[in-house]
Amino acid sequence: MSQQLMEMVESRYQKDSIPEFRVGDTVDVHQKIVEGNKTRTQVFNGVVIARKGRGINSSFTVRRIVNNEGVERVFPCHSRLIGKIEVKRRGKVRRAKLYFLRDRVGKARKLRELRSGKATTKSSKTKAAPSSAPDVQTKDAEPVGV
Repeated sequence: MSQQLMEMVESRYQKDSIPEFRVGDTVDVHQKIVEGNKTRTQVFNGVVIARKGRGINSSFTVRRIVNNEGVERVFPCHSRLIGKIEVKRRGKVRRAKLYFLRDRVGKARKLRELRSGKATTKSSKTKAAPSSAPDVQTKDAEPVGV
């Protein structure tokens, strides 16, 4: 009974549309920043290295590199301050948490891109015809083309 009551109360505060994104995706998070009486939008782009929680308590961690220094931010999924989340690139990963990226430097921190669409098979690729053996000249033979 208490679980149903909690879900009913939380449902009022949950966002209706959160885009589908996974760990390993590169995202742009548009966050509303309030400075005095002005409101502006700041974009934080990076790789999603973790997602946790469920319901109103769910959050995700985004990591990016600024001036050769790693910066991580944790965003609540259902926050009013998040304007939108754009998925820029899908990453192909085999882990739920990508904390190992903290130790990577340079190109090693890049993730493979998850490609959608038809995959090419070995049979569909055209094979090159085997090349004939190169012409070998002997001492007594005349040069070719003379």
